[in-house]
Amino acid sequence: MHTDLAMRMMGDLFWTGFLVSMPILGLTLIVGVLIGIVQVVTQVQEMSLSFVPKLIAAALTLVALGPWMMRKLTQFTAQLWTNIPLLVQ
Repeated sequence: MHTDLAMRMMGDLFWTGFLVSMPILGLTLIVGVLIGIVQVVTQVQEMSLSFVPKLIAAALTLVALGPWMMRKLTQFTAQLWTNIPLLVQ
């Protein structure tokens, strides 16, 4: 395997991981910031008030975008398997 092929495969791996994880991480970040602002304004410092909404947002994101995430990961895996003959040369 050549170095440029390994670098391209690693780049594809990181890009796919980034695309698959960003909806969940982005939405929980937004919900966390909004809850933090509400906590600062109301001066309510309850730990479960920040944890439960982020957990619910992550679960809803998985339900809504789970099929897309699985399709992306399946496409990436299928691409890797089809490229195996090219790696042996």
